[in-house]
Amino acid sequence: MPGATNGTDQNEQQQPPRGTEALLAHISQHKIDVALWATRVLTIVFAFGYLIPIFGNVQSSYYKVLVANAATSALRLHQRLPRVSLTREFLSHLLVEDSCHYLFYSLIFLYVSPVILILLPVVLFAVLHSASYSLTLLDTLGQNSWWGARLLISIVEFQTRNILRLAAFTEVFLMPFTIVLVLLGKGGLMTPLIYYHFLTLRYSSRRNPYTRNIFYECRLAAEMLANNPSMPAIVSKIIRAGISFVSRLAPPMPQTAQQ
Repeated sequence: MPGATNGTDQNEQQQPPRGTEALLAHISQHKIDVALWATRVLTIVFAFGYLIPIFGNVQSSYYKVLVANAATSALRLHQRLPRVSLTREFLSHLLVEDSCHYLFYSLIFLYVSPVILILLPVVLFAVLHSASYSLTLLDTLGQNSWWGARLLISIVEFQTRNILRLAAFTEVFLMPFTIVLVLLGKGGLMTPLIYYHFLTLRYSSRRNPYTRNIFYECRLAAEMLANNPSMPAIVSKIIRAGISFVSRLAPPMPQTAQQ
């Protein structure tokens, strides 16, 4: 039927082009997005190089993970705040950006001895965001391209909430861990103090509430433990004192983050 033929032709015309040429065109039009994807993939590759010494110096791979994450954060900041200005307003906007927080994170731990736990949050975020954009690139190549990669991406996307929770828990756990690093001589005396400022920024994040939620869940768990009738009174008192101390350290929450 002529009408059916015309409808088919229109659908074919409306479908975006697929294949290698379409991929190259996409890369040309979205240079920063592709660069972000590349730096995130490098973060993952270097992390594997730290776990399995396939790239030579293991310590070098460790610091390359942090450098790649810093590059990712800087590129993302360029997207979010393309115009740099030396004003208080710009600085306030800069400090609420999650990418600024993780640029700060990389700079903190560039001067600390290699510890695998430090790499976990940046690698988890790299996996999560690179998987999302990898799907875009695969769709540009064609619907049936790299089905194995699509399966892995679907698994990552299905576990997004758990990945974000694990990253947030690691951020919180690293606070006391930085003190241990100082005692072991693997970190500077200022590392816990600087990391505390990083953690306050994560706690106040407008776009990612997971760090704030982890603190809340930890508080509930500690209060349940302190209220347990079988808990010795002195231990309950210490736990409550710890809860009170941590609560006083929490930064005031802006209205936008509370909503």
